[in-house]
Amino acid sequence: MRKKYRLTPWKYHNELLRYALLPVVRLYFAWHGIPWQPGWRIFGLPLIQKHGGSHISIGSYLQMRNWFSSNPIGVNHRTILATWSEGAAIRLGNHIRLSGATICAVTSISIGNYVTIGANSTILDSDSHPLAISDRLIDPRAGKSEAIVIEDGVFIGMQALILKGSHVGEGSVIGAGSVVAGEVPPGVIVAGNPATIIREL
Repeated sequence: MRKKYRLTPWKYHNELLRYALLPVVRLYFAWHGIPWQPGWRIFGLPLIQKHGGSHISIGSYLQMRNWFSSNPIGVNHRTILATWSEGAAIRLGNHIRLSGATICAVTSISIGNYVTIGANSTILDSDSHPLAISDRLIDPRAGKSEAIVIEDGVFIGMQALILKGSHVGEGSVIGAGSVVAGEVPPGVIVAGNPATIIREL
């Protein structure tokens, strides 16, 4: 028989703060043109940096933790949703859970349903800066960019880094602190830098 779930004191505190900030949080999302969806539970304000002509969409039942005490692992900073170019897109599906994550798109980042993004992880579809010094001197913002796709049911461990061009298959697990730069097949656990397959699920 399962024990009845009871809120701990720090969870009561977080819930009270969440409700107190709810009008401000809703207004903040509306200001950035992101419609409020059913079932959202957002603890504190994220940081949204939306480029003109870009697109950010989020499905229902989002859970987002933005302040330090909202996750016992510790949130290093607010969740960041950033689009850095005209036409860039961030698309988050339904039942997304994330804590202090950074999602930054120059081209496109698409995340499916029931995806958990562990504390302080980063998903970035661009090098941000050119690799060659000669190119950086010409245009320091001209790093290469390639779309990222993360399919349904993926679990991303804390402080993982997902780089440009990555495609993570359905139901796979990314180990904490891992660096993903490429294809991850469905239904596997990967870990390390660079991330390699540990075993099938």
